[in-house]
Amino acid sequence: MREKTTRFRRILQKTSLLILVFVTSLLSYGQIDNTEFAVPKKYVVAGITVFGSQVSDVQTIKLFAGIKEGDRITIPGNRISKAIQNLWDQDLFSDVKIGVGEVRGESIYLVIEVTELDKFGGVQFTGNVTKSEQSNLNEDLGLRQNRIVNENLINNAKNTVRRYFQDKGYHKVKVTIDKEVMDADAKRVKLIINVKKGARIKINKINFHNLEAIKPIVLKRKMKDTKEKHWYRLFKRSKFIRSDYKTDRKIIVQQLNKRGYRDAKLMYDTTYFVNENAMNIDITVKEGNKFYFRNISWLGNTKYSTEKLNNRLGISKGDIYDKSKLTERIFGSPNGNDVSSLYLDNGYLSFNANPVEILVENDSIDIEIRMYEGKQYRINKIIISGNTMTNEHVIRREIRTKPGDLFRRSDIIRTQRELSQLGYFDPAGFEINPKQNPTDGTVDIEYVVVEKPSDQIELQGGWGNGSIIGTLALSFNNFSLKNAGKGGEYWRPVPRGDGQRLSVRAQSNGQRGAGSRSGALQHYSISFLEPWLGGKKPNSFSVNASHSITRFGSKKLTNGEINPNESFLKVYGGSVGLGSRWKRPDDFFQFFGSLNYQHYILKNYTGRNISQSINYDNGKANNLSLTLSVTRDSRKGNPIFHTGGSKVGVVLQATPPWSSMSGIDDYSVLPPQEKYKWIEYHKWKFTAEWFNPLSPSGESNDSKLVLFSKIGIGYLGSYNSGIGTSPFERFYLGGNPLAGFQYDGREIISLRGYDDSSLSSGGGDPFITKYTMEMRYLLSPNPSATIYGLGFVEAGNAWTNFRDFNPFAVKRSAGVGVRLFLPMFGLLGLDYGWRFDNVVRFPDMNKSQFHFTIGMNLGEL
Repeated sequence: MREKTTRFRRILQKTSLLILVFVTSLLSYGQIDNTEFAVPKKYVVAGITVFGSQVSDVQTIKLFAGIKEGDRITIPGNRISKAIQNLWDQDLFSDVKIGVGEVRGESIYLVIEVTELDKFGGVQFTGNVTKSEQSNLNEDLGLRQNRIVNENLINNAKNTVRRYFQDKGYHKVKVTIDKEVMDADAKRVKLIINVKKGARIKINKINFHNLEAIKPIVLKRKMKDTKEKHWYRLFKRSKFIRSDYKTDRKIIVQQLNKRGYRDAKLMYDTTYFVNENAMNIDITVKEGNKFYFRNISWLGNTKYSTEKLNNRLGISKGDIYDKSKLTERIFGSPNGNDVSSLYLDNGYLSFNANPVEILVENDSIDIEIRMYEGKQYRINKIIISGNTMTNEHVIRREIRTKPGDLFRRSDIIRTQRELSQLGYFDPAGFEINPKQNPTDGTVDIEYVVVEKPSDQIELQGGWGNGSIIGTLALSFNNFSLKNAGKGGEYWRPVPRGDGQRLSVRAQSNGQRGAGSRSGALQHYSISFLEPWLGGKKPNSFSVNASHSITRFGSKKLTNGEINPNESFLKVYGGSVGLGSRWKRPDDFFQFFGSLNYQHYILKNYTGRNISQSINYDNGKANNLSLTLSVTRDSRKGNPIFHTGGSKVGVVLQATPPWSSMSGIDDYSVLPPQEKYKWIEYHKWKFTAEWFNPLSPSGESNDSKLVLFSKIGIGYLGSYNSGIGTSPFERFYLGGNPLAGFQYDGREIISLRGYDDSSLSSGGGDPFITKYTMEMRYLLSPNPSATIYGLGFVEAGNAWTNFRDFNPFAVKRSAGVGVRLFLPMFGLLGLDYGWRFDNVVRFPDMNKSQFHFTIGMNLGEL
């Protein structure tokens, strides 16, 4: 027993000695350059031990080092230093050491010791950072779980947070980042980002020095995103954003260049704080000399004469030298009357021109325009892509470029407009890719479209006609009737893709009492439109049916019997229409004709609008009319926010002259039931609207700021003086009624700032004029939520007879509003209008009021 104990002690002593030697060697392993390794010697790596790897894989660390067991290395030598550098390059460690653990003859055991960097486990913001800002910052930082937290990551995070708040005007923002241990074993930490925003800095003054050629105020207006603070600034804040300022510096030089100062430049500029909340910008300009065009010559033109090219260029000797104007007149006039259009509209797809300054003398510059006309290209194939829902034939029939035709840029521009007007595609997503085939002189044109939602579901309530009106409507604007009976995969949720339009609508304001001003209104309608009847020509076919009822009082008494004093007006109607596009005088003209029929039933309708002046309270009436309209529509841009062009139209709606065919000589003695059994009238309307862009918006030539102007005139005439003006189809002016239906044969025209129908007589009027002007600004072009704000001035009036008609004696108003287009709900609007004139019939009318609208402005005028 004693021998076993003694033997155990000896083993323990030897083991302790080995452990001591091993630990001692580890403590001194980094000293590869000591006296033992003073002379370089080759060794075979017999083993590699890794210490400090809590998270990283040991074998991966060995692999990164680039040294493996069995390698012959020289110590001292560059293999060890290279291995250390390899590990540093991984950006995973805060410290790396490689040393010798043991040497046995020519065998060496290496020890790699690393200190791992922390890993990202989360972020926490402190200071005055809102939840919305935190959400945006998390997205901008883009930090992922378990990402290594090194100095570079922390610096990038600081810069990202600092830049975010500087772009919001907080130029004195201070950002510090600390680390908080979340899991020591996993080396996971949380970044504590402390933000001190400071005051929001605005631009107090922009000062120009050495500026003589142009007034400073002009340059300040031209600067797009760098603006001085003013109380009236609504759409452009006076924040200083350095990237935007760099762009505006270029605009300053461009504006000087446009005025002939070809060599203008900014000498230097500086920014400085004037107080805790504001900063100034000082800009020193060197204008240089002013230059003028002198001689302009052409080289290489064979298709068109120099005289014709000079006329198209539109620049004369002595004009102020403006290189941007020269470029625009050669390549990119918004009106399409530049030099390149001559060639690109005649097949010369590879046309190019290079204007060169060949002589600068005193204040004059000679220009030589070197032409490359190339050859004419014809269209080979038309390729359509991106249409995931709309059938290809719907797109192809709107395309103006046809295989075999000469290439024409104007046809491509027109195609883009027509596709945009369909309302099925995002205008910002259009791409047109011409692919030339020089060997055979043909070009393939690819049209790339991006589908957007076009169907609408309207389920809402609003205020109109003195009551709350509920609406339920379904509009399928890209419907496919031929697939409606196929079922299965075609119903997702409805058959779509053929460009047809199906709309179903129901509106009601619920039950109303007998003394109610507006009565209980109900309206139901269904309509269908085929824009290409037969599929070969743009001839439209439409059909619709409707039913409405205006009821005052209950249908039955409390005992269940029929109410003999029930008052109502019922209207049953329908129409069939045909339309076509004309090619003369140009192909912006459209014609539409429809045959319409309405059947009216009146019961006890005493004092209800149409009966006020003619004592027409019981009976039936029929309205069979023909509508003819001619319209020229050249509007450009988004169908919701037009940015150019115009729309002018004339509409005639007329019934047959029934009185001339009846054999009755004196209608004045007939009761209303006989006089209006078949309504007769002729109704004329003229409208014209213009869209004038007021601010450029880049390459598309669209504008965010647009001036909209409109004029409308209406007249309702009669055939027989004994019958007089029809009690139906009269104009009712005022307010902005939400009801989108003519519930008793009237035509409602809006005029904001006034009560509904307050500017017409009680039974409506046959004469009307209306003028509208709106300054519109696009806030969001997103097709999923298009938003624009507006300021408006309006004027209009209605008259009972021609003797009083005066288109300048109008009621005026002004106000502001906003429009929101949601694909599923259509166009929604909110306006606040102030009236400038009193209305004798309504002395207690509010001076201002809100108006809520659904869809475009009510009434054609």
